[in-house]
Amino acid sequence: MAASMIPPAHAPAFLAAHGWGNARILPLAGDASFRRYFRVVDGERRAVLMDAPPPHEDPRPFIAVAEYLCAAGLNAPTILARDLDAGLLLIEDFGDVRLRETVDAALDRETAYYAGVTDLLIHLHTRPPMPGLPVHGLEQWLDEVMLFADWYCPALDIEVDRDGFRAAWQTALMPVETDGLPRVTVLRDFHAENIMLVAGQDGLARYGLLDFQDALVGHPAYDLASVLEDARRDVDPAVEAAMLARYQAATGRDIEQAYWALAAQRNTRILGVFVRLWKRDGKPHYRQFQPRMWGLLERDFAHPALAAVRQWFDAHIPAAKRAEAWT
Repeated sequence: MAASMIPPAHAPAFLAAHGWGNARILPLAGDASFRRYFRVVDGERRAVLMDAPPPHEDPRPFIAVAEYLCAAGLNAPTILARDLDAGLLLIEDFGDVRLRETVDAALDRETAYYAGVTDLLIHLHTRPPMPGLPVHGLEQWLDEVMLFADWYCPALDIEVDRDGFRAAWQTALMPVETDGLPRVTVLRDFHAENIMLVAGQDGLARYGLLDFQDALVGHPAYDLASVLEDARRDVDPAVEAAMLARYQAATGRDIEQAYWALAAQRNTRILGVFVRLWKRDGKPHYRQFQPRMWGLLERDFAHPALAAVRQWFDAHIPAAKRAEAWT
C-alpha cells in the first residue's frame, strides 16, 4: 500500500466510537487536495471514511453542502459520524459504479445518462442558492484564469503579456457577469468522475454527488460546461449541443454565450492547475489530461464570444506549445 493511502492512526478509535470497531479500512481514493478516502467494511455494512486533515482541510463545508443538496431533493452522502477536530467523516457509501466508466462502456446510452445529469442541474437551479457560499463572478473568474499565465506559460518558457491576457478575458467574461440571469449553487467540480450511479435508486436520486465542498454561488452555465467539457473523458459534441439545448428549453434561460465563455475560462484555468499539480505538488499524472484540455479549448475559441481571447492566444501561444507532448 502506498504510504499516502495508509489510514490515519486515529481512524480505528474514531470508527470504534461509532460502532464500526470491527471494520476493515481499505484504500479507496485520493484527489488533488489533501483529502483521502477509505472504504470501511464490516460484514455486509459499508461506509466511506473521509480523511480531511486539519489545518489543510476542513470537513464543515462538505457537511453543509451535503445537507443543502439532500434538502433540495438530490442525492448527497448521508453523514454517519464526524470528528471535526480530527478531520474525519464517516459517510454513506455510494458503491463503485461511476458515471465515467459506465458511459464509456455503453456509448449508445451517453445521451440518456447526460440527459439525467442535465435534468439534475435544471432541478438544482430552480432552488435558491445555498446561503453563505462565496461568490463566483467576474473577479474570481479573472483571478482563476491567471493560473494559466502563472504556471502553464513559465513551464513552457513562454513570456506572457499578463495585462493583455487579463484584458482579453475581461472582454469575454464581462457580458456573462452582466447578463442578468439568476445566480445558482455551483458545485464547481461537477464531472463524470464525481457522479456515482447508486444501486436501487431511480430518477435524480440515481446520481450520487461527490466532491462538492468547494461549492459557490455563480452562473448557471458553469456546472453544465464542467460536466459536458470534461477534463477526464470525451463527451460527444452532439451530446454536448443537445444538452445545452435541453437546459435552455427547460429553463427558458439563454446561456449560449455564457456557456462557451465559461467553458473556455474553466479549461484555461485547468491547464494552469494541472501544471501546478505536476510542478509544485509532484503529481505528474495530471499531464495526461493536457491534450484533451487543449482540444476543448480550441473548440471553445471557435465561438464569437471568445474572439478577444482567441486573438491573444494566437499572438502569444504558438501551436507547438499547445500540442507539445506532456511526457
